[in-house]
Amino acid sequence: MDLTFVAQGLLNGLLFGGVYSLMAVGLSLIFGVMRVINFAHGDMLVWGMYLAWLLATRLGVDPYLGFAACAAALFVFGLLLQRGLVDRIVDAPHEMQILLMLGVALVLENVALSVFGPDPRRIRTPLALAAIWLGPIFLDVARLVTFGVAVGLTLLLYLSRTRTDAGGTVRAAADNGYGALVVGIDVRRVYALAFGVGAACVGAAGALTAPILPFQPFAGLGASVTSFNIVIIGGMGSLVGAFVGGLLVAVAESLGAVLLSPSLKELVSFSLLIAILLLRPTGLFGRRA
Repeated sequence: MDLTFVAQGLLNGLLFGGVYSLMAVGLSLIFGVMRVINFAHGDMLVWGMYLAWLLATRLGVDPYLGFAACAAALFVFGLLLQRGLVDRIVDAPHEMQILLMLGVALVLENVALSVFGPDPRRIRTPLALAAIWLGPIFLDVARLVTFGVAVGLTLLLYLSRTRTDAGGTVRAAADNGYGALVVGIDVRRVYALAFGVGAACVGAAGALTAPILPFQPFAGLGASVTSFNIVIIGGMGSLVGAFVGGLLVAVAESLGAVLLSPSLKELVSFSLLIAILLLRPTGLFGRRA
């Protein structure tokens, strides 16, 4: 095995890991605050991709600039979804939550299929053709910019949650919803904000991924499975765990594609999941009950 290919695979996986981390951070935030498992997360990612595609093809907005608009649109959607549907089943049994979110996922997938059709799409951007050579390996500029933006957004979310008053209310509602309600915190508003921010994260991740990978309406299920894999590896509800887990899974899949076969890359990431759960059932940064 040529070490150059291995090094290139490691670098590509690390750079793409920023998007995986941002995608998983949104899912982890929603679960950490509301204890709701969002099975529509991957389909929200796909809609972020399609919104970026519409901005690029209709208005000529580069996705590396338009990701903010995609995040804002998904924030509003997440806010309305939480207020209109999710808020009604927050305290319901988990099977009711699962059925609701699966229903939302199917609706999002089929609406995308009806509007955009089944053909794969991809956004063309000048950055996709740019590269920086470092000896025998190269830095894909599109992946590098994606990594930088994703890491910056993740860091901003982490700091806002740990260093601001609004973040303090979110942590209080996540730790003890009833206690937060007693001291005057509007828990329903916090839940809506958390769901909206989680949706915004995945919307931004979708826009940043659209120039790198082709996408179609059916891609949501795979994205959801990958997000759950990352969140479980990092620890359910942990933003730091979601970030680290995203990097680990992306690197594992990239090296799996190089060392084994592109069709077997998930084998490596899910083997990593099994190994971590055997050694630490709560995930790398999960807290024991």
